[in-house]
Amino acid sequence: MQSMIEREKYLEEQISQRLQYWINKMLLLGVVFFLFIGIADYFVTPENLKRFTLYRIAISCVLLVAYYFNNKKRSTRYQHTLITVVTILSAIVIEAMILQFGAHASPYYAGMNLLIIAAVGLIPYGLFLSLSVAVVIYLIYLLPIFLFDTIADPSAFLVNNVFMICTFVLVLTWRTLSQKSLLNELILQYDLLRDKHKLEEYSARLEYMMKEQNRSEQWHRSLFENATDGILVIDRNGVIVNVNEKACRMHDFAREALLGANIELLSEDCGDKERLSDKMRLILAGEAPVFETVHKRRDGTLVHLESSSKAITIGEELFIQSFYRDVTEKKKLEEHLFQSQKMQSIGVFAGGIAHDFNNVLTAILGHTAIVRMNPSLDEKTLRSIGVIEDASRRAGRMISKLLGFARRTKYELTPVNLNHVVHDTVKLLEQIIDKNIGLSLGLDDQLPDIQCDINQMEQIIMNFVVNARDAMPGGGLIEIRTSARTVVKGMPDVPPYVPPGEYVLLCVSDTGSGMPGDMINNIFEPFFTTKEQGKGTGLGLSMVYGAVTEHRGYLSVASTLGAGSVFTVYLPVARATLTAEKEASHIHQRHTKDDIATKR
Repeated sequence: MQSMIEREKYLEEQISQRLQYWINKMLLLGVVFFLFIGIADYFVTPENLKRFTLYRIAISCVLLVAYYFNNKKRSTRYQHTLITVVTILSAIVIEAMILQFGAHASPYYAGMNLLIIAAVGLIPYGLFLSLSVAVVIYLIYLLPIFLFDTIADPSAFLVNNVFMICTFVLVLTWRTLSQKSLLNELILQYDLLRDKHKLEEYSARLEYMMKEQNRSEQWHRSLFENATDGILVIDRNGVIVNVNEKACRMHDFAREALLGANIELLSEDCGDKERLSDKMRLILAGEAPVFETVHKRRDGTLVHLESSSKAITIGEELFIQSFYRDVTEKKKLEEHLFQSQKMQSIGVFAGGIAHDFNNVLTAILGHTAIVRMNPSLDEKTLRSIGVIEDASRRAGRMISKLLGFARRTKYELTPVNLNHVVHDTVKLLEQIIDKNIGLSLGLDDQLPDIQCDINQMEQIIMNFVVNARDAMPGGGLIEIRTSARTVVKGMPDVPPYVPPGEYVLLCVSDTGSGMPGDMINNIFEPFFTTKEQGKGTGLGLSMVYGAVTEHRGYLSVASTLGAGSVFTVYLPVARATLTAEKEASHIHQRHTKDDIATKR
């Protein structure tokens, strides 16, 4: 029963597909024939040429609309209804021309014959529907003549009917035979496809049974080698007895270098052998702990790993199998999130302090102004009041910077080429850069625009350059570079917290004293400074952090003690620039110079 249902469904789908195909062909042929045969109107009945042309154009439009709707849906009932309606409308148009030119003796009856051949002969109807459509066409021809015409030439009318009936019989016979042939062909196709699927299934099953005995080992080996986690197998003494390719790449060691080596070669905990031994004893005792650990790569760099270990028995010997997943990027993301949350909290805290302190300064400046109004003050007192006012104003400017870090500021964002900002800022900085410090520019000429506040961007560059200058009291080199970068997820040289997209990079590097790694996470905090006491407010980089964040950008810092620092800012490309680049690329692909000129 299920097989019969599947076969009927297959036959219906195939007939619907062919029906849609032949209806499309018939509709297009109908448009061509209706318009082409209109040439005969010019020679046979010129007095009706204008009216018949309108008829032909109207029915051609109907056929084109039907062509559109035929492609919108595939269903035999829908398609039968659509083509039947179109056939009846076509018959009515032909009958209208017959009644207006010759009526019962009109040579245009041949149009009905063509319609019968097209509608009944070409469309794969069933017998009953084919007969019904043929009868409807014949009645549309016959009844109006009986109702509105006087048959003055019975012989001509008889000949027309005989030819039309003969056409009906031939076309219906053809349709019956071809429909049976079509059904037999589709049934045969279905049977062949079903047998083919069964044969493929039997063949696959036989192949599976033949390979099953040798497949188990290969399957386990493939799982081991192609695992997305690194896998290490060690014996109870900590000697590595097996390792997969992922673990080798993770630690940057060749397989041969790891096999036979002790796990202490990789473990950062090797300085505490007792702790490592305790872990192994717990695992061998049956526990399956999941923990984070740190391993060393071949070059000495550390990689953070999430480890899942379990004791396994191979033969009669007990081993420890450990799965390692690299979570170094995850740790960096966590650190960045922690840093962002910390900076946000510091910003809220700093904003509250700044407001309170600003109120105190306002009171100080207000009272000094009142005191200054006393005419009896001597010169020394006035100078002291001036010192208080200057110190208060300097503190006010510092508070303004602190507030700029703590709260969101409205920036005037405009599309800007970063290279222009760099050039303008460098001109301002030339006067404050020592002669023994070189300033090098490496700017990308094809840099797309960014949306930024020019004043804030100048402040960012100035802070970077001034900090670099202060880090090189004995001289050195400051390099400012710009470039365009398409960031893709997982790029090794891009911080993991930078989302994919199009960016403009501003990179400022120096050859100064650098910073230790534990200091980098603190440099953007307000009032934190690496300079000597009295030589910096510690607000410069906090302002940079706030400004970059407000520009929807990202910061990364790389520094080595004694070898300089590199600050990199990722600024998103302006959307208008991205749209313009896409349009320009599209125009270039069309290879049309005139269009390119017009577009520009």
